[in-house]
Parts: sequence; C-alpha cells; structure tokens
Amino acid sequence: MVTKVAGDRQGIQSIEVGFRLLKVMSAANRPMMLRDIAKGAGMPAAKAHRYMVSFMRTGLVEQDSASGRYDLGAYALELGLSGLGRLDPVRLAGPILDNLCEEIHETVALAVWGSFGATIVRIVDAGGPVTITLRPGTVLPLTKSATGRAFAAFYRSPSLRQKLEEEVENSAQQSKAAVTTVRRQMEKVLDEIRQHGISRATGSLTPGINGFSAPVYDHSGSMVAAITSLGAIGEFDVEWDSKVATTMLAAAAELSKRLGYAAEDNRPN
Repeated sequence: MVTKVAGDRQGIQSIEVGFRLLKVMSAANRPMMLRDIAKGAGMPAAKAHRYMVSFMRTGLVEQDSASGRYDLGAYALELGLSGLGRLDPVRLAGPILDNLCEEIHETVALAVWGSFGATIVRIVDAGGPVTITLRPGTVLPLTKSATGRAFAAFYRSPSLRQKLEEEVENSAQQSKAAVTTVRRQMEKVLDEIRQHGISRATGSLTPGINGFSAPVYDHSGSMVAAITSLGAIGEFDVEWDSKVATTMLAAAAELSKRLGYAAEDNRPN
C-alpha cells in the first residue's frame, strides 16, 4: 500500500528545490540555456548552476560543450525507463515478443506512451542482415512511424492531440501545404488504421524499412501499449491481410487478454 507523505513531515528542501529545475527541463523536451532553466524554476542563475553541477556529477543532467545548453542525462533516461518498466504490459510482453519474433522472423518492439510521446521500452532483434536503428528510449513521431500512428489512432490523451497537431503543422510548413490539407490526409490515414485495427508505415520514417504496429488494451478497454514489427522493404509484406499483420494482431490480442481485455477481436467498440 502506498501512503501519501504528510505535508508537515520534514524533508530535504534542497532536493525539492533542485527538482524544480528538472521539471522545467523535462517539460521543455529540448536542450536549454541555464538562464532559461533558472527562470522557469524561479531562481537565480547562479543558484541553478550549483544544482546543475551536482546533477551532472550524478548523470541526471548533461551539458553540450559547444552550445553550453543543458539536457537530461543518461541516468534520467534510465530512471524513466525503469518507471515505465514497472507497468504490467512491459512485464507481461516479454514472452509474447519473443514468440512473435520467432514466428515472423522480424525485429519486434513494445512501446508505451511516455512523457515525450510514443516511447520504445523493449526490443527483440531478429538479427537479420538489415540493422534496425531502434533502441529503448527512442521516441517515435506520430505521423510518420507505424508505432506513432497506432497511438494517434487508438490512444486517448490531451498531450497526444497536442503533439499530433504540432507534427501536422510542422509537416505542412515543410511541404508548403495548407495545414487543413495535411490534417485531412492524416485523418484519412487514421481512419484506415482504425478500420483494420493495426497501423502501418512504408518507408516514411526510415528509408527502406516497413513497419506494422498493433494496439494493446487493458481491462478498461484503453490502449496502454503498442506491439511493433519492422523489416526491410521487399521482404516485409505490408498488406493489411498479410501473415505479419494477422500474427501481430494475434500477439496484441494475447497481451490484451492477459491485461484483462475481454473483446474477441482486440478492437475497441
């Protein structure tokens, strides 16, 4: 049983103050100058700098030697992945991912929705000739990756809607197209994904790589994870009724069932 710490219990104030800086950095999702971090945390830059020195020593923060900007360090990522790893879908997915990799002979992965978006938390590498540049902690885009599209189609979150709109606007700016046009195109893609219950991407994120991603649901019918498979174009069949797609849907359905989801076809009503 987890108990709430009473507000009048004595703690270590300096730790609480220091974590204000980490919260500012986490919310920004980009490297920041010291003055901006200090301003966001409401403290003088000189005081913030002393905390940064200690955070760098522990690996929570790192500093780019060229720009002088600070970003969250390797240990911060390790802590985040450890927290995500305590989720039931992550613990239960191991054997299912192993079996799926053996059955379809492709690299497979599990993703959950983290602070920065659709985040890879576990990978099973098929060991093929094509190297898949994916690792735990990778955050995938919502519009271009199979994993991101699965979350965009089935996951419900205000933060997701905001990130999706930002990506749509960026895409429109880069392609010099109207935002409404890009938004309609994305809505058409998501409608097709919902129709089939699985998402796909054909070389849109990584040239030469195709992918499928199937949503995983918990006992309440909410999407909590995505099972993704990746393979080389020409060898990875991305037809909606392909063996890879049907096998992935079955794997996602099995994990959903273990999480208490009762639907027969693994799709929300």
